[in-house]
Amino acid sequence: MSDPHPARPRPAASGDRRTLFDRLVEFLAPGPESKDELIETLAEAEQRELIEPESRMMLEGVIRMADLTAGDAMVPAKRMDLLAIDAPYDELLALVIDTAHSRFPVYDGQRDNIIGILMAKDLLKLQRAPELNLRTLLRPAVFVPESKGLNELLRDFRSNRNHLAIVIDEFGNTAGLITIEDVLEEIVGEIEDEFDEADGEAGIYTLADGSQRVAGDTSIEAVNGAFGVSLPDQDFDTIGGLVAQELGRVPRRGEAVEVGGLNFAVMLTRGGAVRWFKVTRSEAPETHESERPAGAV
Repeated sequence: MSDPHPARPRPAASGDRRTLFDRLVEFLAPGPESKDELIETLAEAEQRELIEPESRMMLEGVIRMADLTAGDAMVPAKRMDLLAIDAPYDELLALVIDTAHSRFPVYDGQRDNIIGILMAKDLLKLQRAPELNLRTLLRPAVFVPESKGLNELLRDFRSNRNHLAIVIDEFGNTAGLITIEDVLEEIVGEIEDEFDEADGEAGIYTLADGSQRVAGDTSIEAVNGAFGVSLPDQDFDTIGGLVAQELGRVPRRGEAVEVGGLNFAVMLTRGGAVRWFKVTRSEAPETHESERPAGAV
C-alpha cells in the first residue's frame, strides 16, 4: 500500500536541471490556502535557499499589489507639482529644475482643471522658439478612477506607452496622480534614478530660487555646517530621522516641517522615507510696536 502522504522530494545537491519556477512549484505543492500562508511559504523557501531574498521580496510585492488600487499608491492632489498654462517661461523652468520631474500635469485656471501633460524636454523648445504656444506642446492626459487596480493600471501603462495618469475620485475631481514608477515600486521597492545619490552618500544642492535641495539621508552634522545652525544629533544621524521625530511620523510629499529655524518641505518620498527636502530658512515673525522693548527704534 502506497504512502498517502509521500515526503516532499528534496532538490538534488548537484546536476539539478530544474528551473527555479519548477522547484518553487514543487515546494509549494499542494499549495497554501491563503495569501498570508503563501507569503510565509515564500519566506520558508528563502530560508531553504530555493529563492534569493530579492526574488522573495518581488514575489511578495506582486502578491500584495493585487489588493492595491490607484488610490493607494497615488500622490494626493494637494501635493502634486503642477504647471499653470499661462505662467511665464522662467517660472515654469524654475519649477521643472527644482522638482526634477520629467512629466508635469498642466492646468488652466483652477488646479483641478488638468488640460494636458508637459514633458520637461518639450519645455526647452520654447527657449529656441518663444513664439510657440505652450498648448501645442501638451500631450493628452490619461484619467483613471481611484478604484482602478494596480495590476490593471500596470497593463495599461505598458500597452499605451504612457507613464503618468491623473487619478479622479467618484465625483470626477482630481484626487492625485500616479506614475508607472509608483506602481513598479510596489513590486521591487525603491527605484533609484540619476538624481539619487549612491549608498552612503548624501547631497546638499542649491536650487534656482536660492533654496537648498537636501537628501533625507544627509547627516545632521552636514546640515548644521551648511546652514550654520545647531540641530541636535544625539538621537539621529540623518536629517530625515530628525524631521520625522519632530512631526511624529514620516512626512508625506508636499508637507513642510519647521525645525531649528529651517523649513523642510518634502519634495520626494521613496520606500517609506523622505528622499529629498527643499530647505529654506524660516521667516522671522514680525514684531508689532506694542511688543518692542522700551527704547527700541
